Amino acid sequence: MGKITYPTGVENHGGSLRIWFSYKGYRVRENLGVPDTPKNRKVAGELRTSVCYAIKTGSFNYTTQFPDSPNLFRFGLESKEITVLELSKRWMELKQMEIANSTFSRYESTLRSLLPRLGKNKLASAVSHEDLLRIRKDLLTDYQGNATWKPAKAVLGRTVPTVNAYMRVINGMFRFAFNSGYITKNPFAGFTSLKKAKTLPDPLTREEFVRLIDACNHQQYKNLWSLAVYTGMRHGELVALAWEDIDLKAGTIMVRRSYSVTKEFTLPKTAAGTDRMINLIQPAIDVLKRQAELTRVGKQYQIEVKLREYGRKLTHPCTFVFNPAMTTRNDIEAGHYSAGSISKIWERLLKRAGLRHRKAYQSRHTYACWSLTAGANPNFIASQMGHANAQMVYHVYGTWMSDNNLEQITLLNQKLSAFAPSMPPDRLKEA
Repeated sequence: MGKITYPTGVENHGGSLRIWFSYKGYRVRENLGVPDTPKNRKVAGELRTSVCYAIKTGSFNYTTQFPDSPNLFRFGLESKEITVLELSKRWMELKQMEIANSTFSRYESTLRSLLPRLGKNKLASAVSHEDLLRIRKDLLTDYQGNATWKPAKAVLGRTVPTVNAYMRVINGMFRFAFNSGYITKNPFAGFTSLKKAKTLPDPLTREEFVRLIDACNHQQYKNLWSLAVYTGMRHGELVALAWEDIDLKAGTIMVRRSYSVTKEFTLPKTAAGTDRMINLIQPAIDVLKRQAELTRVGKQYQIEVKLREYGRKLTHPCTFVFNPAMTTRNDIEAGHYSAGSISKIWERLLKRAGLRHRKAYQSRHTYACWSLTAGANPNFIASQMGHANAQMVYHVYGTWMSDNNLEQITLLNQKLSAFAPSMPPDRLKEA
């Protein structure tokens, strides 16, 4: 029997064929898993030739040609195919260290809604730009609910701001997948947010405010909503407000913490809002004096406050200004309201007062609008509300502020007329 000859780069390894070739300066071998037969030797030789040519011309893709090769790990080319569900788990695990728990909870809610639409067991690399556009369309138009039936009339889906927020979350997940090498192209490339109408503030008028306060059936409710309007504080900040933060003699509040929807104390929403000093107007001071009679000598709690730096916490001694035990027979151990509970109180008061429905957040808008009407500097308002600068004030209230142009002209006539140089009568005749 004659000696078996093999094409260049083809060899027998344990009864099956393998090829060898040079890649990135290394000599590598790949098992083909086929028996050593004359026909297979010829095919192996042709494969080896095509591989060498692809390497030479720069078109060789190791992962595609040998997807199960142990050499992929050697060259950092191991396959990173991953399902949408597994991708979401890895992303959320790493994302948790850089976002607040309230934001993390919102991300979880978004993923619960969108993972079934994306396909939990679908490969992340298989999600296309068109898939995302269709999901967005469905979110805007589909009936919301788990029922299998559809209503007789079309029911609009989620709002544009909500859909944009959902897509921003998923965009972050796929950007992570792209940067980590799980996908070779981000399906969100070229994806733009939906245009949304600007939401105008809907503040209480002075007459509506009086009706709201008159509708309160307890002094603490009167005090709470009066302070909300007189200071513009966020509801989470009002819930977390303690007497230790207030100096009635100086007329100030130091905003040091907030209470989140995830039932934990955190720093206020923005860095500019942390440890900010609110200068109280006299009606706000009067409100706090009335509230002091109810809760100033209450129980002091040692509250754990989560800082922005991951894992860090501080303990604040807190005697809460607004204590639900004042208004309910239930045994309230926490000593403070939740942000959601005071929103429900607001809704009940609007109904009782016969006022048009608006969200409780309008108490904050009412403070800003009233302050602007009174002629307060927008930069001062921004600092009181916890914004970094007046840009947010101009952005949110710019349209509303234009309604006061006539008042501003009257003010300028009163204040600046004395500065305008008067022209002598002779000059007027010459003109």
